[in-house]
Amino acid sequence: MKKVLILTYYWPPSGGAGVQRWLKFVKYMREFGFEPIVYTAENGEMPVIDESLAKDIPKGMTILKTPIWEPYSFYKRFIGRKKEEKINASFLNENKKAGLTEKISVWIRGNFFIPDARKFWIKPSISYLDEFIKKNKIDLVISSGPPHSMHLIALGLKHKNTGLKWLADFRDPWTNIDFYEKLMLTKWADNKHHQQELSVLQNADVVVSVGQTMSDEFLTMYKNSGGKDVNKFKVITNGFDTEDLKSGTLIKDTKFSIAHIGTLVKDRNPQVLWKVLQKMVRENEKFKDQLEIKLVGKIDFFVKEQIELFGLTQFVNKIEYLPHDKVIEEQQKSKLLLLLVNNTKNAKGILTGKFFEYMSAKVPVLAIGPTDGDLAEIINKTNTGLISGFDDEQTLERNILDFFNGKISTRNEEQINNFSRKALTQTLCGLLKDLN
Repeated sequence: MKKVLILTYYWPPSGGAGVQRWLKFVKYMREFGFEPIVYTAENGEMPVIDESLAKDIPKGMTILKTPIWEPYSFYKRFIGRKKEEKINASFLNENKKAGLTEKISVWIRGNFFIPDARKFWIKPSISYLDEFIKKNKIDLVISSGPPHSMHLIALGLKHKNTGLKWLADFRDPWTNIDFYEKLMLTKWADNKHHQQELSVLQNADVVVSVGQTMSDEFLTMYKNSGGKDVNKFKVITNGFDTEDLKSGTLIKDTKFSIAHIGTLVKDRNPQVLWKVLQKMVRENEKFKDQLEIKLVGKIDFFVKEQIELFGLTQFVNKIEYLPHDKVIEEQQKSKLLLLLVNNTKNAKGILTGKFFEYMSAKVPVLAIGPTDGDLAEIINKTNTGLISGFDDEQTLERNILDFFNGKISTRNEEQINNFSRKALTQTLCGLLKDLN
């Protein structure tokens, strides 16, 4: 089998969304003729730990690890955190509003750690992997970002090994990510981010994105720089693994549970939902008796304040972070799965990995986001739920009532099957074969 070297910062025992995509690709790659070799950090800063994911790592595969130095110990000391505390992603503040020290640290992060806090790992990784590639006759390398330092490692390897084929995989945008403007970048730092991003787009042999809008944005940047190989921009979405589903009979929630799984940050706060639910519990006694708002994972302090403001605290069932196998179980038990798109300028292109796992749970999806975005297109194509706009109270209330009253569309299983992890891995390996 052809060997393929995969550069990914997030790898078990790290938990969370970032690890799922490449763990699942690796799980099935041997079936399509490729032997995966993973390169990851020996001592990376992981927001959560999930030992349950180790079961998906293929037996006998090579996993390379080297130490990484990250500035998080200084960061924690600066903002008054304990050494053992985890650093949350996406500007999440669980217990208080961000203070001056947090804002200063964000400015330092954005302007001095480009593209991210893993920048000090780039040069040592290039040296280590360059030797490994030559000794082991590696022909293909894949980088998964964010963190985008992984792409810069691959870029350095490409410069040293001109025959090396490189696929750059973007789970999220770079300069168009929703929190980019919050980094308070100087003009110099902004230019540096854009230069690095463009260099990756120009030098990678294939650029894969998880959604069509993101792919189109990268293609536009590339074409505007004079790039000619427009066919190298591809889309492979996230997906679901049928082997994760709990077999047998699960006891469904007794109440009408609207469940959100995962981190709930300020930009994802669904004020329109809290407003609509407040109205519905006031006007509909039956709905009030049945409502449960199930929140699984970390919640921003601001979101907690909003829930209290709209008088919904009594309906909340807060569940702390769960291992992935338990998350799957909670999804299948729920009556409705809540999917929230960040209300930011790149909202049309946001297509979270969580949506595809929701899809596999065979529980209807209640989505709030752009009705003309990537998410809406797949929801409509698969008949897996209903979506309403960020401020559309009337449609949202109607959608909730339809679900509450049992009006559920028949799912398009043929379309849904296209998003299985095995099918998506076959597509990925097809791209890798074309590179060879």
